[in-house]
Amino acid sequence: MTDLFNQRRMAAALLKCGVNRVWIDPASIEDLSDQVTRQDIRRAIKTGVIQRRRYKGVSRVRARQHQAELKRGRHQGQGSRKGPPTARLSGKERWIHRIRPQRELLKELRGSKRITPKVYREFYRKAKGGMFRSRAHLLINLRLAGALKEEK
Repeated sequence: MTDLFNQRRMAAALLKCGVNRVWIDPASIEDLSDQVTRQDIRRAIKTGVIQRRRYKGVSRVRARQHQAELKRGRHQGQGSRKGPPTARLSGKERWIHRIRPQRELLKELRGSKRITPKVYREFYRKAKGGMFRSRAHLLINLRLAGALKEEK
């Protein structure tokens, strides 16, 4: 086996790639051992005896597939979560998700005259203070206070 180290090195410089990406035609190895100048190597590249191998990248197929599954709501269970709950949903967003339904419920009850404006204002302030966990918790407290007139 002939040593084509210099030819490979020159070809890598001419092809602008690493020496490991230089492909030499096995049938032309004997002829190539006589070619020692850069001009000879250029000629060999032109004839196709020496070629640059394609770069092997990392396939993104699995990443795209995983992304599509995430879009559909997969892989988001307890075991996949990292960090505190506020890392996934900010404290402000959690507050918004909690307070808006409570305020809507209070407006609805006031509009249908099931609570008085005075009770509305009192419970609105309590809700703003973060007293209730949810709409259901707010309703329980309204019933306990005896402020909710039941529908017929």
